[in-house]
Amino acid sequence: MERTEIVNVFQKKIFGLALTIGAASFIMAQQKVNISGNVQDTNGGVGYASITFKNQQNSQLSDAVLADADGSYKLELAPGNYEVSIEAVDYKKFTQTVNVEKAGAIAPFIIISEGKANLTNTTDIQGVVITATSTKPYKVELDKKTYDPSQDLVSKGGSLQDVLTNVPSVSVDTDGTVSMRGSSNVRFLINGKPSALLGIDDGANALQSIPADQIEKIEVITNPSSKFEASGTAGILNIILKKNKKTGFNGSVIGTLGYLPQTNLNTNLSWRKGNFTWFLNGGGGYRESKNTNRNDNYYNNASKIGDQIESHQNSEINNKTDNYNASAGIVYDISEKTSVNASGTVRTFDSQNTGNIDYDYILLNTDNTHTLRKNLGTINNLAFQGDFGLDHKFDNKGQNLSLSLSLQRNRSNNNSNIKEYDNYSDVTSLENIINQKTLNKNIVLKADYELPIGEVSKLEAGYRLDSNNNNYDNNVQESTAVNPALQYLGLYTFDANYKELFNAFYVQFKSKIGKVGYQIGLRDEQSNVTIDYHNLAGTNSIDNKKKNYNNLFPSVFLSYEFAKDNQLLLNYTRRIDRPRGFFLIPNPSYSDNQNIFDGNIDLNPSYEDSYELGYSISKKKFTINPTLYFKHETDDTKMLVYNKAINFEYFDENGIQQTGKRIEFHTKPINLGTEDKYGLDLNFNWDATSWLKFMGNVDVFGYNIKGSTPYETLDVLGNPITATANFSGNGISTRSRLTSTFKIDKTLNLQLQGFYRGGQKTDYQNRKDMYAVNFGASKTIWNGNGTIAFNIQDIFNTRSMRATTYTANSTRDSYMQWQPRQASISLTYRFKQGEKIDQPKRKKDINANDNGDEQQGPM
Repeated sequence: MERTEIVNVFQKKIFGLALTIGAASFIMAQQKVNISGNVQDTNGGVGYASITFKNQQNSQLSDAVLADADGSYKLELAPGNYEVSIEAVDYKKFTQTVNVEKAGAIAPFIIISEGKANLTNTTDIQGVVITATSTKPYKVELDKKTYDPSQDLVSKGGSLQDVLTNVPSVSVDTDGTVSMRGSSNVRFLINGKPSALLGIDDGANALQSIPADQIEKIEVITNPSSKFEASGTAGILNIILKKNKKTGFNGSVIGTLGYLPQTNLNTNLSWRKGNFTWFLNGGGGYRESKNTNRNDNYYNNASKIGDQIESHQNSEINNKTDNYNASAGIVYDISEKTSVNASGTVRTFDSQNTGNIDYDYILLNTDNTHTLRKNLGTINNLAFQGDFGLDHKFDNKGQNLSLSLSLQRNRSNNNSNIKEYDNYSDVTSLENIINQKTLNKNIVLKADYELPIGEVSKLEAGYRLDSNNNNYDNNVQESTAVNPALQYLGLYTFDANYKELFNAFYVQFKSKIGKVGYQIGLRDEQSNVTIDYHNLAGTNSIDNKKKNYNNLFPSVFLSYEFAKDNQLLLNYTRRIDRPRGFFLIPNPSYSDNQNIFDGNIDLNPSYEDSYELGYSISKKKFTINPTLYFKHETDDTKMLVYNKAINFEYFDENGIQQTGKRIEFHTKPINLGTEDKYGLDLNFNWDATSWLKFMGNVDVFGYNIKGSTPYETLDVLGNPITATANFSGNGISTRSRLTSTFKIDKTLNLQLQGFYRGGQKTDYQNRKDMYAVNFGASKTIWNGNGTIAFNIQDIFNTRSMRATTYTANSTRDSYMQWQPRQASISLTYRFKQGEKIDQPKRKKDINANDNGDEQQGPM
């Protein structure tokens, strides 16, 4: 694809659609005029005053706004007469009638103090609650931490993967693997539920298909309570997508251009009027990436591997990807106490990759050999999700019932054509055609009930049903110089089905005694798994293999409040890591005949006991949250890498048929021993000056791994031998991130971010350290209605993974870089932006633990 195709994709596929919607929305927005003003007392501006403009002719034209810290406000109003009411903490209620004729400033409102002392910034006004937006990007709550990406300049115009690289306590490897506190067993949720949008086993592909502009916040739940599912021993990342929270019509369009070639265009539209709320989000993009891999293998016992003493693999794969997404939803308030919602989402992902892999073999007694593999691959993914819900308030004291149903479907087709050439010949010596199809159907049903008890207590209970059905259809064909006709490889051509029926019940109670808050819970999870597997060779057949689990998962959360925004937190939870369906299917992967992934039908869950002791203090200028943690995991899942020598036939340079040996590297998940992790996770925000802010995260952790396992391999004669892989090891490692934001003036901000991940070593593998530096800039334009942003990811091109792996008869040095340095520029235009107004739903929880949990609304 030529570089000019970037423009073609941008113009033909998404630019017209998104801007047509945006232009129509812009016309609608012009019916109103821009109004500005100020709320004052005798000493100057009154911060965070709530101002309501009630249109005296048409109540639908009414609006509300929250003043900033200096008492200033802006909004758009249709011309007419308005009754203005103002409420502010420690001030008497103010009312006045004004006439709006044209755009401009109106006279300041002067309000009178009542002389009280109250520091809250939330005020009830005529049945609505207007809340000041927090300026801190990171907030600590009883059982989670919340990250707001709106102030993240580095990921503007990017994807979910770009946002996650900046989230405290979260690390993203070069291949898109997400980990928390050194563990990659992270459970992803979207709006509190597992989602088809993240695919089945798409990894980084799925993370790159969700635009950063559609993410409202990310909840980092390192020790989830019983209300959340117990899967994911590292914790849960709950991605909260944007939903309408403003009156009237609101919308924005953001477009991005970047290099490596990247284009994105996304729009977010919403309308809130009377009992109806609807939203429409959509867009798409094109991007290119380059994946570089090197594996250098050194064999310490050549007699067992066909005279090879060294082999070297070098590959470069170029990906070209199109992705599109659209979401639409509606909320209808049947009454003041009951509302229903429905939403639908579709996501498409298409990728084409081309790559070359060079294999060089250094032999002991014969001439060295060279093999070139050329690969052309395509990925096509289509995901649907429909969500339906009902929320009912029994009273105004907080007794609530929430019901939700999610129907999900994800189809993924991966196709590869691989041709192999020996010793720089232009004659194909081997060809593989690989077709992999996966279909996932998932149903999630949830019911949650809340019952306040007295003034400071609450009882919560719920039920959840997951029905998960995965179908795998894998076909591998091969031809060789000796047998040029394509033939199916019976061992790797298979059909498999993975079904899981999952039932969960939970109950938890939270309360407060003086300054001590507590929450105790218990969750029961029943998982019934059925596996079918049949390959063309007729070996290892599996019919209705049953794997059933029933476990109890307790959780305990304690807090002690020294003062407002100053508390000590102690908690304990038990977690589970269930094997992914992909891991349980034998021989699921044959993308490279020298690097093969083997599933393990005998793989069992891992269990973890997790303890945390944290402290949080939040002041006007800074927030500090250090957390000590300890995790003990049993039956830990490790990836066993081993090699085999296999026979293959070929024609030599004289045209004579020969038999040789080829080395295959196999990777297989196994249960192994125990692993302890312990450390200090420190997060902080510091507003050093009015123009300089810092946000940082330092995770210093120790690990102690115990476990070794025997495995079978083959010698040069094909005879089985037994070797041992030793995973034991201990040490200290670190992960750290520091973000500095510079406010040049009211419209221009700069951001510099550094990331460092320390090395990690066991007897089996030594992972080297890694670091990267990113830069971002953002400028507000068009009187606050537009933003232009620029960023550079990995300025010094150092974000790469390096490791040395030790097997029984070899040492492997590996290098991987998923994406080299890239830069992008984005432009955001916002239509009418009303102020955030949330309808009151329930009584404020004494533990400040209601926001953003699993009970999210529609997507």
